[in-house]
Amino acid sequence: MARLHLFDLDGTLLHGTTAPVEISRQLGLEAETVALDRAIGAGLIGPREYAAQVYDLWAGLTEAHVTAAFDAAPWLTRIREVWAEIRSAGEYCAVVSLSPSFFVERLLEWGAHATHGSRFPAVPFTEPVDPAGALSAAAKVTIADRLCAEFGVARADCVAYGDSSSDKELFAVVPVSVAVNADGHLAGLATHSYIGRDLWDAYELVAGLS
Repeated sequence: MARLHLFDLDGTLLHGTTAPVEISRQLGLEAETVALDRAIGAGLIGPREYAAQVYDLWAGLTEAHVTAAFDAAPWLTRIREVWAEIRSAGEYCAVVSLSPSFFVERLLEWGAHATHGSRFPAVPFTEPVDPAGALSAAAKVTIADRLCAEFGVARADCVAYGDSSSDKELFAVVPVSVAVNADGHLAGLATHSYIGRDLWDAYELVAGLS
């Protein structure tokens, strides 16, 4: 049976940062977004409040800013190589992230079969953000189930890669998981743990499993 590999973005594929912080860095608003990341991480605000507040911060955002943020971000190495290997094995890879859809979707060009992020309007913004489109930890499980149906696999065939509390619910429902540069929220939950900057090394922890 083919497997579905589910990758978180912030703190997982991106090392030590989040997509919103990298986007905001291009606008000189890094500190404000780091504060928002801390607030949502501590449970002081929820995904909907977070989406509304970063939307307001990004009033001047352009496609050039997003491209610069994506290109300059501290990605783990060999992401494309891992996804090419997954594809060559007849398996599937997807990115499911609470970060904005307009950033996450760029990973389709790197070889992901599917990407899902919090729904934001196209950049530059001419429409308001719909807070109901902001993803949550629970939404990651819902999306994973939808992807399973799309690719013809089951939860039992899934491998999850994540780093923080937003991945706890997904880790709890799949049989194999890899904590990547993870914080304490995933302690004791992951099947495997990886610390480093190379996704291939994290993938090798599960590559031989079926």
